[in-house]
Amino acid sequence: MRLTAAVTKDDDAFVAQCLEVDVASQGETIEEALANLKEALELYFEDAPRDVPASPIIAPIEIRSAA
Repeated sequence: MRLTAAVTKDDDAFVAQCLEVDVASQGETIEEALANLKEALELYFEDAPRDVPASPIIAPIEIRSAA
C-alpha cells in the first residue's frame, strides 16, 4: 500500500501526518518521524479494514496575512 505523508517542524520535533488516514507520529529527525509514522500505520492497518483509502487532492492555497 502506498500512502502520502506530510512532514512539518514543530518546536524540537518533526511531525509526520498521513494524508489518507488520521494517523500521525513524530521524531527528532525527518527520517525518524517517517519511520515512526510507518510503524504507526502498520499497526493501524493491522486492526483496520483493508480498504485502500482514496488519494487526497494536494493543492497549494495562498492567503493574505495581516502580519
